[in-house]
Amino acid sequence: MFWAMLAVAMGFVGLAVLAVFAVRVFVEAERLGRQVADTTRQINRAAEELERAAVSVARAGGEAL
Repeated sequence: MFWAMLAVAMGFVGLAVLAVFAVRVFVEAERLGRQVADTTRQINRAAEELERAAVSVARAGGEAL
């Protein structure tokens, strides 16, 4: 009887450990998602600035001709 109870207890402990790891993975996945969103915004902002700069250079080049 002791071994059966020990096995059940170990099963519960194993499930608790898995639950803790699942929560940690979920939190880290959310943090990664926020970082990806921030980086995407920064890339879009840089692309817009590059486009504006390219237009300015094109106008300046057209005036030089």
